[in-house]
Amino acid sequence: MDELVWDAVRASRGWLDAANGTGDTELTCRILKLTEEAGEAAAAWIGVLGQNPRKGVTHTREDVAAELADVVFTALVAIESLGLDARSVVSGCAAKVQSRLA
Repeated sequence: MDELVWDAVRASRGWLDAANGTGDTELTCRILKLTEEAGEAAAAWIGVLGQNPRKGVTHTREDVAAELADVVFTALVAIESLGLDARSVVSGCAAKVQSRLA
């Protein structure tokens, strides 16, 4: 990921910290926000499939991808909010996955 992503993650965390504080309740909300974003991705996929007969097809794959990107970004902000470096945590995860594929 390029620096734009990491800079935006850190800026978002700073903005949230300034607006809402950094206590455990706020951290809980940031982690729960992941569930909200994942639900939006699921709803978009349902819209791609046209699974709701009343609504029909309401979304595109690009809409789903945008919602999944929101999930990723929200997760990165939550990691930073834990006081950790999201880049290092993601790199560690990627290394763990890569080692399983070897």
